Amino acid sequence: MKAFISIDMEGICGVVREIETDPIKGGEAYQQSRHLMTQEANAAIEGCVKAGATEILIADSHWNFDNLIPEELHEAATLLRGTPRGFSMVEDLDASADAALFVGYHARAGTPRAILDHTYSGSVAAVRVNGTEVGETGINAYLAGHHDVPVVLVTGDRALTAEAKALLPNVHTVAVKDATGATSAKNLHPKKAREQIQSEATEAVRDAKTIAPLRAKTPIQMVVEFRRTYAADLAAMIPTVRRVGGLRFEFEADDYLEAFRTFYAMVTIAGGE
Repeated sequence: MKAFISIDMEGICGVVREIETDPIKGGEAYQQSRHLMTQEANAAIEGCVKAGATEILIADSHWNFDNLIPEELHEAATLLRGTPRGFSMVEDLDASADAALFVGYHARAGTPRAILDHTYSGSVAAVRVNGTEVGETGINAYLAGHHDVPVVLVTGDRALTAEAKALLPNVHTVAVKDATGATSAKNLHPKKAREQIQSEATEAVRDAKTIAPLRAKTPIQMVVEFRRTYAADLAAMIPTVRRVGGLRFEFEADDYLEAFRTFYAMVTIAGGE
């Protein structure tokens, strides 16, 4: 059995402020977050091992994708680290995987009582796939579904787990913190969070065959809205998208791989904030 893990940082237990996730300005706070992130990764990996996974690929999926501490990482996993990546947080996920796990994820842009909510970039206000508003969980789950791979576990704050359950009804979740604002939350003790992640990962991977992949009907209709006209001006350089108003773009794609590539090109060229 093969498991794929995509791990972000904003949804890690104990992380609440942007500076704690910033490898450039974060200093000791960021280094602590790296350690916490690596330990949650290990919990998920161990859960996969207990469920019978014999191959585990974990994709470091925060900032420049080089946050996990390799020397501290569970030996059962292969680490995907660094940039560039054409498929970003879910690079190298394909039909050979039996289950996908999203660890340390955060809620989509504009979600109240959610830690550091955003969707791929601070420049993005909203993303819709076939009319459904999605965050990184949905965007990435649709890509997994294109390869017929179910997302079996999502962990992060409680707002994120609610978002995941609304889109993926049978998904297993772990809420490691309850946000009281965008940069404030009640956190579990990290050890308790890791215990829950390990236990739930085991159950989730065992249940993989009973969880349906999230598939987008084709052709794909995608809408991307930016926060500022400058970012939109840059995104407008992509020739296959239509600008509808100052901040909104629409485009169609024959399949989800094409849709994702177009979206990610827009976000990359528009930059962050």
